[in-house]
Amino acid sequence: MTWDGPPLEAWDAWRPDEAARELAGVDVPWCVVGGWSIDLFLGRETRAHADLEIAIPRPDFARVRARLAGYALHVVGDGEVRALAPGELPPDDRHQSWVLDPRANAWRMDVMLEPGDAETWVFRRDERVRAPRREMVARTGAGVPFLAPHGALLFKAKRQSEKDEADFAAAAPLLSRAQRGWLVGALALAHPGHPWSAALG
Repeated sequence: MTWDGPPLEAWDAWRPDEAARELAGVDVPWCVVGGWSIDLFLGRETRAHADLEIAIPRPDFARVRARLAGYALHVVGDGEVRALAPGELPPDDRHQSWVLDPRANAWRMDVMLEPGDAETWVFRRDERVRAPRREMVARTGAGVPFLAPHGALLFKAKRQSEKDEADFAAAAPLLSRAQRGWLVGALALAHPGHPWSAALG
């Protein structure tokens, strides 16, 4: 099994505002996803975050990599972490790439590759679920883009870990009626019978 780079314990992730500075000027529809997106929605940090995940459309990978030219990107999956050669794209069956800061020998960010484009957001795990990107991406007061809570909770519905349940409990009551209805419909497609559907009413 290949593991290029430092161990898992070397994660020292950027905060969302730091990632935004690194990506400033890149013409790509990126956004913070995962647990950080929930905290950006809530406007407060509810827990410690071991990593930072952003999502981009797969066709835009090369442009993001060019913007992060001072860092090394590693494709991740099935327990392997493999350094990408110059100009190499992640294989079609891989959707994660970790960003290594060679000066600090630390992992800084996880770049998630997704379907969709600048206009349309598409759920990677079930491409029947889609929406206009403008309805799925919000911004903080400082301009940091993040996946809106109904999209973030759809991803979190798969595992329902303790932290996912905590994120649902914190964010679900604050969803708009439209967001709540969208999430119920998306759960019906991607996770039929999911207990969150009943909780959302």
